[in-house]
Amino acid sequence: MADEYFYGATLKSGNASVVWDPDNKADGYPRTHKLVIKQCILGHEAASDEFNVVQVETMTIRDTLRIPIAVLKVGESRQCRLDLEFSDSPVTFTLIQGNGPVHIHGQHLIGSLVEEFEDIEEDMEEEVMDEEEADEEDEEEGNPKKKQKLTNNSKGKPVPTASNNSKNSKKK
Repeated sequence: MADEYFYGATLKSGNASVVWDPDNKADGYPRTHKLVIKQCILGHEAASDEFNVVQVETMTIRDTLRIPIAVLKVGESRQCRLDLEFSDSPVTFTLIQGNGPVHIHGQHLIGSLVEEFEDIEEDMEEEVMDEEEADEEDEEEGNPKKKQKLTNNSKGKPVPTASNNSKNSKKK
C-alpha cells in the first residue's frame, strides 16, 4: 500500500449512518483501497441507560451483509477493539440502537495496482535467481564427472597417469 490515512466517523441520533465509499474513478488511475477499523468508542455524553449498537453493511462475494460489530453501554463497555478490513466496496456504518455518540476509527489505506504488480514481478525475479543458483550448484556438482571423463581417452579407456605408469613399469 502506498498511502495511509486516519479514518474517523461519528454516529449519533441526528447522523446515524456514515458511508465509506472509495472512489476509484476520480483520477482514471486504478487504485486499491482498504478500510481497517480498529476501535469503536462510546462518547462521554452518551446516556447511561441505553445500549448503543453499531451495524456494518457491506458486500460479500455473493450478496450484501448486515451485521452488528459493536454493542456499547455506559458503565459496562465504553469501547470495543476491532480488527475489521474492508476492501474496495462501499461500507455503511449505522447506529441501529441508542443515541450515541459512537466514534469509529481506523485507517484508510490507498495503493495502486501498478505497485502490486511491481511486488509480484520482484517475487518472480527472486524465484528465477534462486532457480539459476540451484542450476549453477548442480553444474558444479557435475564437474568432477566431467573431469573424470577428460581423463579417459577417445575410446573410453583410462589415460595412463604418472601413478598408472609406475604400476605398469613394475609389471614389466
